[in-house]
Parts: sequence; C-alpha cells; structure tokens
Amino acid sequence: MNRLDALKASLAPQPPRTGERAASRVESLKSGAFWNRLGTRFLPFADAATDDLPLARILRLSLFQVSVGMAAVLLTGTLNRVMIVELNMSASLVAAMVSLPLLFAPLRALIGFKSDHHASLLGWKRVPYIWFGTLLQFGGLAILPFALLVMTGGGTGPALVGQFGAVAAFLLVGAGMHTTQTAGLALATDLAPDEARPRVVALLYVMLLVGTMISAIVIGRLLADFTPTKLVQIVQGAAALTMILNVIALWKQEARNRNATAAREVQPTFREVWAVFIARPRTMRLLVAVGLGAAAFTMQDVLLEPYGGQILGLSVGATTSLTALWAAGMLAGFAYAARRLGEGGEPHRLAGFGGVIGICAFLLVLFAGPLHSVALLQIGATLIGLGGGLFSVGTLTAAMAISDEEALDGRTGLALGAWGAVQATCSGLAIGLGAFARDIVSSAARAGYLGTTLADPSTGYAFVYSIEIGLLLVTLVALGPLVRSDVTRPIPANTRFGLREFPI
Repeated sequence: MNRLDALKASLAPQPPRTGERAASRVESLKSGAFWNRLGTRFLPFADAATDDLPLARILRLSLFQVSVGMAAVLLTGTLNRVMIVELNMSASLVAAMVSLPLLFAPLRALIGFKSDHHASLLGWKRVPYIWFGTLLQFGGLAILPFALLVMTGGGTGPALVGQFGAVAAFLLVGAGMHTTQTAGLALATDLAPDEARPRVVALLYVMLLVGTMISAIVIGRLLADFTPTKLVQIVQGAAALTMILNVIALWKQEARNRNATAAREVQPTFREVWAVFIARPRTMRLLVAVGLGAAAFTMQDVLLEPYGGQILGLSVGATTSLTALWAAGMLAGFAYAARRLGEGGEPHRLAGFGGVIGICAFLLVLFAGPLHSVALLQIGATLIGLGGGLFSVGTLTAAMAISDEEALDGRTGLALGAWGAVQATCSGLAIGLGAFARDIVSSAARAGYLGTTLADPSTGYAFVYSIEIGLLLVTLVALGPLVRSDVTRPIPANTRFGLREFPI
C-alpha cells in the first residue's frame, strides 16, 4: 500500500461498534423527543392540530373570525364614535342603529339548525351559509359609509334615504356576522376530532379577540385625521378584506358529501329538533346560566374606561390600558383552563369558578372609586377578563358535549347556535341596560334624590357593578346542580387546551 492509499484509509469514516450505534440511536431519539415536547409546550396551537386537521388548516379556517372581529370594531367602536363626534348625530339614534345587528342574534339557533340539515346538490352543508353570510356582511359594509354621509347632509340625496340606507346596512352586517360565525364554528367542530374540539373552537374565539384588537389599532390610526373620503375608503376596504379573508378561510375546508346533503322526504322541523334539544337533561339550566353570566360580564363593557377617567381621573392612555389588561386576563383564563381540562376537569365547575372570580373582580372595581386606587381598578379589569374567559370556555364546552349526545348527534350547528344566540343577545341587552341604568342613577344622585351620601358621580357606576355581582350570584345558583350531576360527556384526561395554544 502506497502512502496515498494509507492516507485515504486513515481519513475514511470508521463504522461504529455495535454499542456505539445503539448509544447514538438512543441519543437521537432523546433529542427528537425533546424537540417534540418543546414544540408542543411553546408553539402556539401545537396541541390543537391533528393528522386530519393540521395547524395551518386550523389557522386558515380561523380567518373568518378575524373578519367578524373587524366588523364588530367598525360597528361598536369606530363608527359609534365617528357618528357622534365627527358627524354630530344624536347619541340615542346612534345607539339604536348600533343595536340593530342584535335583532339577528336570537336566530343563530335557527341558522345552526338549517346548516345541520341543508339540502345541497353540491354536497356542502356549512359552506353555503358561510358564503351568503359573507355576502351580507360585504353588502352592508359597502353601502354603510355612503348612507351615513347622506343621512348627515354630506351627500346629494334627502336625509331620509340615508337613514333607510343606514338601517339596511346595519341589518345586513348583523345578519352576515351571525350567519358566518354560527356556520363557521359548526364547520370547525365538524372537522375537528372529538378530543380536539374544545381546543379548536376556543382557538377560533381567541382569533376573534385577536382580530378585534388588531382592527381597533389599525382603524384607529387610519382615522386619526378624519375626512369623509377616508371614512368611505376604510369601511369599503374592510368590506373587501372581509371577502378575501373568508374566501381563504373556506377554500377546500368542507368535503363534498352529496349523500349527507341530499333532499329527504321526511325532514325534521326546527320546532321538533329544538324540542329534543331543550328536553335534554339540564339543557335549559345551562342556557339560563349562559345568559345570566354573559349579561353579568358584559354590562360594564362601555363603562369601565369612563369609570377610570371620570372617577379616578385617568388619562386616555391609562384607560385604554384597562382593555389590554382585560385581554391579558382572558388569555390567562385559557391557561388555567388548559390545566384543569388537562386533568379531566368538569366544564360546569370551570364556569362556576369563573363566576366566583368575576364577583371578586367587580368588588375590586367597586371599591376602587371610594379608595381612589388605580391598582384595584387594574387588578379588577384583569380579573374580569380571567373570569369571563373561564366562564365562556366552560359553558361552550358543555354545550358542545350536549351536541354529541346520541339523540342530537350531527346537530352541532344547533347547539353552538343556541349557545351563541343566548350569549350574544344577553350581552347586547346588558350593555344597553347598563348604560341606561348608569345614566338614570347618576342623574338622580346628582339631583340629590338619593341623599347627600350618594350625591357622587360614582353612584351610577356602583349601581351597575352591584347588579353584575348579583347576576353572577344567580348564575352560580343556576350552575350548582349542573356541577353536582355531570350530565355532559367526560373530558378525556389527555385533552389539553389553553394559553400555549394561542398566539402571544
């Protein structure tokens, strides 16, 4: 062997011994397991994904919630302020128009039922409802800014035409939002396996929160210098973005099944199916608890920031941070839900725990005024989000479990629609009643009708917070028998669902 061959032989990789190969394989397996655990622990939504429903598909489907959140910001936030401040419209007229979308909230159960039993030659159940809901939402946003400008004298037509146009626009947007959201949640529940359903559906609600927050920031910055032209551009841009997001969300999500959507000679009516649904053990009690709890947690939605500004003298930036603290509390609620459901926790008990936290939160907010404590208000705002998150997750999981029972199998849309109808209707009514009650009580207190002790601007706010505490106490009474008798399907011990599934 010459020197060149010897050098090549010395540089060539030597085959490892049998023991070395085994040790190397063990190390490789340990490394792979470590990175898998790391991804499951820290990557957003990693546990929600399955082989049949990968993470990218879930996130793409969740885009319809982003569009709904964007529309909610426009209706209840941006346009609310623009109509009152920049367009000099009556506050009562604005409140009446903004509340118009609530007229469709009670119909969510019917929408869900119709999507469960939709007869289609194309083989789709949920897609037609999401698509037509998107068209309604697009149409309402497309005509809304022009109707507002005509109504306030900024156009060439009579103001009456603008008023009718604005009413039609708000109704169209409301109908589109409720239809899209109900059918979209039902589609997500259909696609997800049983063990992943709570995580997937809750992920969609967190994406609604994310879409709302991002839209509020972006639209607020774009409308910093208001002009009628800019209003038209932003609202119609939101309409176009709604179409784009929802088409991307729907693309190749629901498989076509003509047998499942074929017309049947005997088709159950909504009244018949609703009777079966509402007759399930404790269903009515659950819906009552959902309505009471939703009203309790949302009655102060439009009062928390004014309370901080008027009573504690906080700046606009400081009061805006209260919303951020509320959102942080909401995400923390999902983190605790992950731990409880991962240990096989019972959803009704989780909702009840959220109600207890809500009572503590409103007590802190209530005493923040007399004590002039900003810290109490901040902690209270955080706990409101925490309790509301736990309550929503618990009741939504319980409603989903009802839809999986034998007599209601395949009627996910009805169950989610009923939960959404009760939650949205009671929340909207509570917000209006809360503001109305605050105004009446505050006026009476300032006029001296309630005595010198209560002649303070904080009296009206304190009255509303006291009502919310009372509602939560009644909610706990309604949930009590449900916790004692677990009528829902037990949650598997390996089910995970919480903060690490959500983007931070």
